[in-house]
Amino acid sequence: MNIKKLILVVLIAGTVIALPFINRTVFGTDSKEVNVSNLSNRIISPSILASGFLTHEEEVMLSSEVIGKVSELYVEEGDRVSIGQLLLQVDDKNFIAGLEQSEAAVRINSIDIERQQVRIENLRRQFARSQSLHERNMIGDDEFDNVRNQLDLAIIDLKSSEERFTQANAQLDQVNDQLSKTKILSPIDGLITSLDIKVGETAIASATNIPGSSLMTIANPESIYTEVLVDEADVATVEIGQRVEIVAIAYPDQPMQGVVRYIANTAKIAPGRQGLSFTVKIDITDAGDVVLRPGMSSRAEIFTRQDQEVAAVPIQAIIFEEDRAELRSEYFIFVNDGGIARKTKIEVGISDDEYQELVSNIDDNIEIIVGPDQELRHLLEGDRIDTTVIELQ
Repeated sequence: MNIKKLILVVLIAGTVIALPFINRTVFGTDSKEVNVSNLSNRIISPSILASGFLTHEEEVMLSSEVIGKVSELYVEEGDRVSIGQLLLQVDDKNFIAGLEQSEAAVRINSIDIERQQVRIENLRRQFARSQSLHERNMIGDDEFDNVRNQLDLAIIDLKSSEERFTQANAQLDQVNDQLSKTKILSPIDGLITSLDIKVGETAIASATNIPGSSLMTIANPESIYTEVLVDEADVATVEIGQRVEIVAIAYPDQPMQGVVRYIANTAKIAPGRQGLSFTVKIDITDAGDVVLRPGMSSRAEIFTRQDQEVAAVPIQAIIFEEDRAELRSEYFIFVNDGGIARKTKIEVGISDDEYQELVSNIDDNIEIIVGPDQELRHLLEGDRIDTTVIELQ
């Protein structure tokens, strides 16, 4: 009795499982309306996307190396300047006074050296006479030794004066250097992009971000480039010289052309990102009508391989299945087999945003089911289909 019940349960379960398949294949259910297309060749441009911003290659932030009030300001924000142009003058009265003091010290030491040299010449003549008299025993040893000691001391005093003269000259050079730093000159050709100080304010020699430490910023407008962060999973496909399409957020419909110029050797963790990223610098070769402004957010599409014409199908027509337990991943498409959907295993290659290369050899006359997406998501092996042939754009 128990065995009969068990057999009955198995038969009922099998019928329930097989019923949908029987309905589709034997009795027929409502057919699914799908779009089909023949396999065709397309040009695919494999690429990766990265985000970043526009920045200047040549940009300098000027600060003062001396402390003093700004007495003259010769430029305004937005002015174009050339290398070596005088931009700002720090009050130099105290530095000029120090210069005069240092010049006087140099002159005093120079005079002292001349005096020491005259004294040494006199002592040398006196020593020569004393030596002659000493050899003839006309003066004693003590008197001769005294003259010789005076000459030796005078030579030492001269060396000391020469060292003081060297020190005074060094101080003069230092004062001259400080005085020259009261004149702020442009180190590059460019534009004044920001002016952070006014006449009468005090310029401060400091590396910290405090008022007066920053005077102005100059940038070369011709040196704007795009700096993006590429994920470490994609950086292996990026090479110098690859073509790039750049879109500034402010000009979403005006893509710019560029080329990869630099790829960082070291990864970093960027703010707002969990994984590692590599900095990639992209030169803008054709900005079109875009007005480039540093700091603009941008998106770059880096084309990692040359355009290739290959057999391809829409990405939404490809089904990806993965079995992690068996470390297996496979790709499938559905084809039209006389009004029946047949699931067919394929091999794929390169892709872009819309199409993926079909590496498998498939008959050109076979119709591939390419949509619509809501039907493809629920399509099963053996489903009956009504097809509409479309031409892929």
